Amino acid sequence: MKLNLDFHPRFFSTLQHYDRSIFLSDLLAGIIVGIVALPLAIAFGIASGVSPEKGIITAIVAGLAISLFGGSKVQIGGPTGAFIVIVCGIINDYGIEGLTLATLMAGVFLIALGVMRLGTIIKYIPYPIIVGFTSGIALTIFTTQVKDLLGLNVQSLPADFTGKWMAYFSATSFDLWSASIGLLSIVIILLVPKFSRRIPGSLVAIVVMTVGVVLLKQYGGVETVETIGDRFRISSSLPSPSVPALSWEGMRGLLAPALTIAVLGAIESLLSAAVADGVTSDRHNSNTELIGQGIANLLSPLFGGIPATGAIARTMTNIDNGGRTPIAGIVHAVVLLLIFLFLMPLAQYIPMACLAGVLVVVSYNMSGWRAFSALLKNPKSDVLVLIVTFLLTVLFDLTVAIEVGMVIACLLFMRRMAETTAVKEILDEIDASTETDVKLEHEEHLVIPEGVEVYEINGPYFFGAGNRFEDVTENRPGRRPKVRVIRMRKVPFVDSTGIYNLSNLCRRSQKKGIRIVLSGVNPHVHAALKKADFYTLLGTSENICPNINVAMRRANELLEESEKEKK
Repeated sequence: MKLNLDFHPRFFSTLQHYDRSIFLSDLLAGIIVGIVALPLAIAFGIASGVSPEKGIITAIVAGLAISLFGGSKVQIGGPTGAFIVIVCGIINDYGIEGLTLATLMAGVFLIALGVMRLGTIIKYIPYPIIVGFTSGIALTIFTTQVKDLLGLNVQSLPADFTGKWMAYFSATSFDLWSASIGLLSIVIILLVPKFSRRIPGSLVAIVVMTVGVVLLKQYGGVETVETIGDRFRISSSLPSPSVPALSWEGMRGLLAPALTIAVLGAIESLLSAAVADGVTSDRHNSNTELIGQGIANLLSPLFGGIPATGAIARTMTNIDNGGRTPIAGIVHAVVLLLIFLFLMPLAQYIPMACLAGVLVVVSYNMSGWRAFSALLKNPKSDVLVLIVTFLLTVLFDLTVAIEVGMVIACLLFMRRMAETTAVKEILDEIDASTETDVKLEHEEHLVIPEGVEVYEINGPYFFGAGNRFEDVTENRPGRRPKVRVIRMRKVPFVDSTGIYNLSNLCRRSQKKGIRIVLSGVNPHVHAALKKADFYTLLGTSENICPNINVAMRRANELLEESEKEKK
């Protein structure tokens, strides 16, 4: 069997018509995106529970791989806020080795999704689930940053959401300098875009606050503001690639977290690529994008990195500054590499409160509160999925939220599908002017004779609606008919449960002396019924009619046969 692999990295196709002007545009965009990505990579690394350099290494390795092997021309990859919650959970439960193994497994899953051409996976994730877990992640990120943002005196911070807030409210004191730096950082980040779109507000805040804290410590005697160097040991040397120990027991325990990383990475990267398509009028290859994301998540942990995916904000920054090909993403990775090699020691002076301010703004932008509030006005079933996913993400973890949210969404979808299927009885006569399959030359109506019942199934006849026909026929008052005509012209498909219920109906009807005639069965349904050997229950192929005219003539013939049998 030949594997038809849909893997066509955009990097190689864009080189065919590459020229100097495009390179200069990509170069400028790549430099700007690299500078924008620096504070975010550091912040995401620390918030995820790893050292700051691991966040930058992830942006370098994964960003380079996504640009080289991805299916979008302008996608920028790296660590994102969406992974903070799941990465923290894995580290708490399995340690750094567990995170490395889970990320490798997620890379394999992403490649498998792309190889199996499941790049349209995002279409099957209900929108309320995406908004629910995104908003939940945003609230969780904000919760994790309150301590550093305000400089709260909390000795040990619980891992769970409610525990954190109880610890915050029971804190005995806070550091005024740290709180001022954190809040002022937020103000700077929000104000800078009003003056310049090209200069990242987060970078301005980090530079200004870092310089301010250094001056306060040297000349003001302020020693209470915690910096990265106070909490982490900074290294500017590139780690050698290493493969973790692989064991079946370890992989089995990490299956659910790895799947969560893969699904989350697929959703975010494909969303980012789709948003970029809308701006650039391009069209990404979703299967190639998933394979590229998988390769990135295979390489990143080998160098000590964390999970990565396409980043919407950095991708839009790339587009806004003229990025036109994957070369811009490669330049962004090179810029981060140069900063890592030559300027990384300076990161030790960055105040933790400032990074907390950066992540608070990230969580606000990520929250999607407008979409959340708009969904609250939608049908109750969508609101239920939204609220449940949101609460499970906040109170438990993302793995549980996605699993339960998908189950609830599927159940509600089945219910809606079942509600679209109706079974009704047609009484007395059939109006030729409203029924497309009625063909009469001299009459306007097709009269239903006494002793014949006509029912119509409108919609898919599957397990969700299988018993509906029984409810209609069994509860009908009056004399017992001799013939039942079942119109199936509006049945697009039938499943095994529908066939089972139709078979039971035929058997019960035959025991009562009632003959069954089918009308207007479409080719797909006809093939399914024939394959299931359903037609043997009807006794003869004459009871399978192409339209209601033929079905009514057959019903009259069966009535005459019944009368003759009585005589």
